[in-house]
Amino acid sequence: MVNFRRIDLNLLATLDVLLTELNVTRAAQRLNLSQPSVSVQLARLREIFADPLLLPGPRGMQPTARADELREPLRRALDALESAVSSGSAFDPARADLTWKIAATDYTESAVVLPALNSLRAAAPGTRLALFELNPAQILRQAEQGDVDLIFHTREGSPPALHQRLLFTERYVLAGRLNHPALKRRPTLAQFCKLEHVIVSPEGGGFSAITDEVLAKSGLSRRVVLSVPHFLFMLEALATSDLVAVLPERLVKKAGALQVVDPPVPLPGFDMLMLWHERLHRDPAHQWLRQHLIDCL
Repeated sequence: MVNFRRIDLNLLATLDVLLTELNVTRAAQRLNLSQPSVSVQLARLREIFADPLLLPGPRGMQPTARADELREPLRRALDALESAVSSGSAFDPARADLTWKIAATDYTESAVVLPALNSLRAAAPGTRLALFELNPAQILRQAEQGDVDLIFHTREGSPPALHQRLLFTERYVLAGRLNHPALKRRPTLAQFCKLEHVIVSPEGGGFSAITDEVLAKSGLSRRVVLSVPHFLFMLEALATSDLVAVLPERLVKKAGALQVVDPPVPLPGFDMLMLWHERLHRDPAHQWLRQHLIDCL
């Protein structure tokens, strides 16, 4: 039997990261340790549990059956321990010294983070904010592993295992440069389809979006001539050309260089959510951040 009193808790924290990453180098990076140090700790863990725990495999390290048994109970135990030793005192943003990690698209950076940035710096000057590009396929894993603290994502595709809060419901508008001859008033559907459109394709290379799906139901199509991965380039392209775009209204509310009208076809909007993991649900600092962002909206 393993003598629990002889186990260094730091070794268990290392084992938790190793079982997540299945790679000594990546585990060392997450732990801010050298690779040799993590290798030494892994050797000690193997001795304690009398098991190899991780074996070389064709795609990194493979957990043994004993390691698989340890994975979930160990994660729950470390979460409980972290919660037990965390300070129960009220959070004071003026004295806080921490880093918040947020996953967002360039749209939510502009629509959610930017409106809160100045007040966040004023209220919590000792904190830092790290923005990460949203990777929808990795949302749950990143939240579980603590790689991100807060995520902005549409309701569609949001993992049900995460806590969520509705921030706002967005609508689409049609935008182009100031004095665009086709946008002096709301164009007809026929005029709309003849215009040259630009769309954002986060994965790159896509030339179809929700607008095209709606048009297709009526046997119509539009001319999409430019596909870009980010909204920033789209806004510059709109301001300096005769291209037009259907885009979220919050993105262009303060864009003085653009003309904005309602599209001639009814388009469904979307709900923007704020997501976070259970491990941070009751954390006073995280609760303050969530409420601050909501207040700024």
